[in-house]
Amino acid sequence: MKKNIKGKYLVLISIHGLIRGQNLELGRDADTGGQTKYVVDIARALAEQDDVEQVDLITRRIVDTTVSSDYSAPTEALTDKARIIRIDAGPEEYIPKEQLWDHLDSFMDNLTNWLNEQPRMPDLVHSHYADAGYVGVRLANLLGVPFIHTGHSLGRDKRKRLLASGLSRDEIERIYNMETRIDAEEEILANADLVVTSTHNEIETQYELYNYYDPERMSVIPPGTDLTQFRPPEGNEETSFSSQLPRFLNEPDKPLILALSRPDERKNILTLIEAYGESQTLQQIANLLIVAGSRDDIRDMESGAQSVLTNILLLIDSYDLYGKIAVPKAHNSDEVPAIYRLAASSKGVFINPALTEPFGLTLLEAAASGLPIVATENGGPVDIIENCKNGELVDPLDKSAMTKALLKLLQNKKTWSRAARNGIKGVRKHYSWQAHAKSYLKKIEELPGQFKPIPSERPTRAVRYRDRAIFTDLDQNLIGNPGALKSFADAIKKNRKCVTFGIATGRRIDSALALMKKQRIPSPDILISSLGTRIHYGQSLTEDNFWADHIDNDWSGQRIRRALNKLPGLKPQPKVDQTPFKISYYYDPEIAPTIEEIVTQLRQKEITANVMLSFGQFLDIIPSRASKGQALRYVSQRLDIPLEQILVAGGSGADEDMMRGNTLAVVVGNRHHEELSQLVDQERIYFAGQDHALGILEAIAHYDFFHSCTVPEQ
Repeated sequence: MKKNIKGKYLVLISIHGLIRGQNLELGRDADTGGQTKYVVDIARALAEQDDVEQVDLITRRIVDTTVSSDYSAPTEALTDKARIIRIDAGPEEYIPKEQLWDHLDSFMDNLTNWLNEQPRMPDLVHSHYADAGYVGVRLANLLGVPFIHTGHSLGRDKRKRLLASGLSRDEIERIYNMETRIDAEEEILANADLVVTSTHNEIETQYELYNYYDPERMSVIPPGTDLTQFRPPEGNEETSFSSQLPRFLNEPDKPLILALSRPDERKNILTLIEAYGESQTLQQIANLLIVAGSRDDIRDMESGAQSVLTNILLLIDSYDLYGKIAVPKAHNSDEVPAIYRLAASSKGVFINPALTEPFGLTLLEAAASGLPIVATENGGPVDIIENCKNGELVDPLDKSAMTKALLKLLQNKKTWSRAARNGIKGVRKHYSWQAHAKSYLKKIEELPGQFKPIPSERPTRAVRYRDRAIFTDLDQNLIGNPGALKSFADAIKKNRKCVTFGIATGRRIDSALALMKKQRIPSPDILISSLGTRIHYGQSLTEDNFWADHIDNDWSGQRIRRALNKLPGLKPQPKVDQTPFKISYYYDPEIAPTIEEIVTQLRQKEITANVMLSFGQFLDIIPSRASKGQALRYVSQRLDIPLEQILVAGGSGADEDMMRGNTLAVVVGNRHHEELSQLVDQERIYFAGQDHALGILEAIAHYDFFHSCTVPEQ
């Protein structure tokens, strides 16, 4: 096989937070922490590799007067081979990640549009965190390329900690949309070709909580540190930040105990202050420097940060730590390396007392700067200290252990110097971005080579020049009102030169064709049948064989039948309603497990599939790459018809993923019960007042769909 001489084109997706190439606003809020720095650094590091042609870091575009205008720029160069690409999705303003879920389908569709304008499609998709993973699964499935994921933190682990903190399940769900996040994470793990973690602890204690836990597909590749930024001090370095300290500290030349993190309760800053406040020895030999993000007015901050900062001030007063502790109001990310060097030159110690720390990037930065470290024993710091031998691990809730570890490093010059030297050497050996990038690309090369991009040629000439399309289901939409069906058919025939007509049905192709003939429904240009598992084109019904191969990824109908056949309330439908890619049951909600429980059953057996319930009584299991929505997006790609110019009509739950995102959509008035009611607040979805085909005609008028319908020149 001829080797591709082009370098790889890598797409990294990290949606939430404020991401830019310089002066990262780390600690501004819970969404702008270590992940934002990680993804910018990895993009730069990968772009430096000879066999990489381009790296694009994809995030959400934000147009908001309360944040910098930097985040509104569609493109920002990081290097000559790496850039940040910002994609529109949802409201223009900056919103927390918990509010992004309803806008991710639109993000996916807008990203696909952007990729269609690029010289080539990516060789892989790598998502960061659950929201990006939701998009990454769909994009990688559509393009047929490897899907890589880095979780950074996981919902099941977070929920466990939130429950332990006293929050109820209802409160956790209301605040964090936790069920949605965990469901997305299960889907991500089911589809990921490779999961990149920072530590072994992350695999063993966090991913193990998931049904799709598969350590064979997980690889520890620790993040790196920019050793040009983070280096030991050279002489006395005066910075604008260091000039702030004398106004806080009576004896500013004492060693500094440095804590640097977001003002987040999980970072456990309050326990550190209590330990310091209860130790006269610590107070005598060292000052405490708390760098907890930047703030203008604590009262204007979100509630979690506001609570932490308020309690910091209350503890300072309670222990009377004035003159011994510094809590500066502001710093920028460019000052962070100098802050570490300031603490190192004072012969101080860096401490990360977090309740749990997935990795601990600040520990690497501190170590590279020549600072010994004290860190939580929960999570990533275990690996770091084992590799670097540069500090102490402590129980973050044990104040006496924290004090003892700090004193051990501060009171013994030899111990301090040895830890400082070990940290500098260890980071260079184990945690450089160069080493990370090389390990990453080696893992990518080891992935199975079964990935095939979507064919570029169009499947038929019959639909080649049409600039828009209408797709509708059969049973809920077109059948039921003969007069309305005739009016709809007449409208389609009248505009046939510029509109592609498509049917997307759960029926088998033979059943669909028989029904269309009986009801005199116009022959479609595209027939998506069996819930998106088969696609046929034109009058001759030419099958898309590439799609059949594409969805056969990790599909095992036999395993699914073994898993479900003995469940109560599930009765296999007749063989005439089954296909090789669709396993169908009659579903009795009175005695059958819930859909969530059925999904869990499949996940526990590590079966990757989509589970669909239609009309409250028909249960179908199809491949993870198949659905009406995924088939529609594939057809959109092959026919080069933008989703924004496709009108989709639906009436049951099986139609939902066709309607989310950038399609124009209509829910007909006779929809099944409340299966699509959750779409009421979605953009670009019209709820018709009329039933059946009259509802579709109502939507055509609402969107003025035919008015701008033109026949492109051939």
